[in-house]
Amino acid sequence: MSLAGLSLRDLEYLLAVADHRHFGRAAESCGVSQPALSAQIRKLEGLLGLSVFERLPGRVLVTARGEVVLARAAVVVREARALLLAARAEEAPLAGPFRLGAIPTLGPYLLPRVLRPLREAFPATRPVLSEVRTAELRESLKAGLLDAALCCAGPPDPALRALPLFLEPFLLMQPPGWASGAPSGMPEEGELLLLEEGHCLRDQALAACGIGTPPGARHATGLEMLRHMVAAGEGASLMPAMAAAALGPMEGLVEYAPLPAGVGREVVLLVRASDPRTEVLDELAGVIRGAVPLMEAPATP
Repeated sequence: MSLAGLSLRDLEYLLAVADHRHFGRAAESCGVSQPALSAQIRKLEGLLGLSVFERLPGRVLVTARGEVVLARAAVVVREARALLLAARAEEAPLAGPFRLGAIPTLGPYLLPRVLRPLREAFPATRPVLSEVRTAELRESLKAGLLDAALCCAGPPDPALRALPLFLEPFLLMQPPGWASGAPSGMPEEGELLLLEEGHCLRDQALAACGIGTPPGARHATGLEMLRHMVAAGEGASLMPAMAAAALGPMEGLVEYAPLPAGVGREVVLLVRASDPRTEVLDELAGVIRGAVPLMEAPATP
């Protein structure tokens, strides 16, 4: 069987469309025009003798046979990248694009602190940043679509290596004069405002308050909306310290209060266990740790 018509770049196009579920965004992420990407995928589907994608107006679905192809394509691309990394091990550490993902409740507040020290420590590195939720980060990392991910500690996975970074405290975000009905001072069920499902911060807040998953609970799509819900007097919530420092209080509407020591989340740098750059990734984790100052509650007006 000849491999003459099969290219790694075409497999990257396949994985990009599967990741974005959109030909235009996939083409943009690959740095090519949409017609060029579409033509190459059509050519590859012809070579394979099957349709990997079902094309619908405004969206793209993966066919049943396409799922099998994509799983194998991810393995091929991941191993090809590992081959290049091993071959370039003597070059400048982390030279070239370095695809770093982060969860939405962490990335906007941690990355501004990290990027300058990262560039100073690894001047040949070109960070390529993305922001998605934890489950997608982990899958993208295992599929070889990311080099590392900033997220919270989660269940062990033999395919991943978690490099501890720091414990980020939570603060109680509340309207002025708010008082919980619970003796602990933590929000009770019905008082606690949450992010929507899929955010690990939602589960962490429920666990910290000792609440099971509340049916039909009010939720916000992001931290800024969560802050405005508190400002409207809808209840209270837990806010990560770096986000609280960046977003700040809202005078007369939102204030922050400290919580007992240890109430927070463990932030880690996730990398693939198979990545041959073990030492330099450990060094990268050290750079990130050094870029994070001691976190204190922001001043309350």
